Formats: sequence, C-alpha cells, structure tokens
Amino acid sequence: MMNSIKKNDENGLLDRYSKEGSFLNSLKEFFQVIWKNKMARVGFLILIFFLILSIFGPMIVKAPVSNYFDRLKPPSSRHWLGTDYAGRDIFSQFITGSRSVLLVAFYAALFSIIFACTMGILSGLVGGKTDEALMMITNIILTMPSFPVTMVLSMVINVTNNVLFGLVLSLWSWAGLAKAIRSQVLVIRHKDFIEVSRIMGISTFNIIVKDIIPNITSFIAINFIAIMKGAIITSVGLMVLGLVPFQGSHWGMMMQMAMSQSAVLYGGLGPIVYFLTPIMGILFFQLGCYLFANGLDEAMNPRLRK
Repeated sequence: MMNSIKKNDENGLLDRYSKEGSFLNSLKEFFQVIWKNKMARVGFLILIFFLILSIFGPMIVKAPVSNYFDRLKPPSSRHWLGTDYAGRDIFSQFITGSRSVLLVAFYAALFSIIFACTMGILSGLVGGKTDEALMMITNIILTMPSFPVTMVLSMVINVTNNVLFGLVLSLWSWAGLAKAIRSQVLVIRHKDFIEVSRIMGISTFNIIVKDIIPNITSFIAINFIAIMKGAIITSVGLMVLGLVPFQGSHWGMMMQMAMSQSAVLYGGLGPIVYFLTPIMGILFFQLGCYLFANGLDEAMNPRLRK
C-alpha cells in the first residue's frame, strides 16, 4: 500500500516537472523565433522600452508641477522638452502619462478579447438558436459605426479611471473579432479530437478551454496587439475632442491642452514640442506593435515554423 502511494507521488512529481519543462522549452522557442525575425526583434525591443517606461518611469520621474514663471519654455538642459502653458515639464508629463496610455489600451484589448471569445466560441461551437441569437447581436454591433457610438458612450459614462475608460473603448470594438473567431471555431469543431471529446462526455467548458482556445491562441494574440493599437488612437481622439474628462497626463490630454491652451494663445517652439511629443510616442508604439506582430504568428504556431 505504501509503495503504491509513493509511486503515485513520484509519478505526480514527474508529470509536474515535465509540464514545467515543456512550458519553459516552449517559452524559450517563442523568444528564439522572435529574436531571429529582425522586424519582430525590433518591435519587441520597442515594446519592452515602452513597458519599462510605463512601469518604472513614474517611479523615477517626479510628477509635473505648475510654475507659471516657466511657462512655454523651449527645450533646455533644465527642461529637456520644454514646458507647457502652465510651466509644467513636458518630459515629465510624457513619462508619467505613458502608464495611463498603456493601461487604457491594455484594458480595452482585454475586455474586447473576452467579449469576442465568449460570443465567437459559443456561437461556433454550440450552433443552432444560440448561434443565430449571438450573431444577430454581433451583426447589430457591426452595422453601427464604432467611433461615433464610443463618443456618445464617453459622454454618457463618467470616465474616472483606466479600467472604466478601457471598458468604454471595448464595448463597440469586439464584434468583428467575434465573427472571425466564430469562423475559426467552425473549422475546428469538426476535427477528430473535438468529436472524440464529445463522445467521451467531456463538458463544453473543458472542450473550449483545452481544445478550442489553444488552437486559436496565436490569432487572439495578434488581434490583442491590433486592438491595443486601435484603442490608443481612439482614446487620444476622444481626449483631443474634449469628450473624456480624464485626469492625469495621458498623451491625448497633452495634445488637447497643446491645441486648446498653448497653440492658440501663444507662439514659439514650446507649444510645437508639446504637441509633437505625444504624437511621436504614439507613432513609435504603433510601429513597435506592427513589427512585433510580424513574427508573432510564427512564434506561437509551431506548424508555421516547419
């Protein structure tokens, strides 16, 4: 009896270590493929830079403080990117605002992926009346222009934090991805391993988690990055239009203040730098997303490597 218990324990430990080893090997292969792809490598480094900037930047750089005696100063050794209409350091605003930009985009992509996967997987796997009902909702969302609806939602909902802002951006951005995921699931549902799982009586939830999602992970990851890119543009657009009374140094708020306060009332180099700084940050982040996504599908799909 004791020997059988010990053998079971040893087998359990071996299984656990083998799973951990396979995970580490998969992670190693993932980064090797990314690093071999020159475009993906550059994109990966750009995204890592912005990630480090958003995490550690606000810890190192002090929050910008108003000083009207130093307003609209050009770039100098004291203020690397100059100051805004209130005398706040533009470089400090850019660094501290990077966290809000990435968090809003991350939450928007996360909520969109959750909505799209829920609707798309259930619709494609269950079929029948469920498929018809879910696709009818999805088609209604698709027929309505997303940005005007998001504008209305941002005026109706009082946006006070990053999570709520991300939720507002995601409410009308998941429908297209849901239909694409449904198409993927319709192909997968007729595979042999799905039929075997159904014959064995495995629950729908386990089929989704263990059979469906692993086969569309690379597709979801690529769309996650694409949604983040779109969310940044949308969030900045809403702020530039003055529709989101968001607190902090979000890059969209910087652009809105540069146009409404600085560029109209004053001239000089300061307002130009104030306006261009967040634009350059957005452009470089978008470039990083595009380059990184170039090798992401190959890295997450072993069949493409072969």
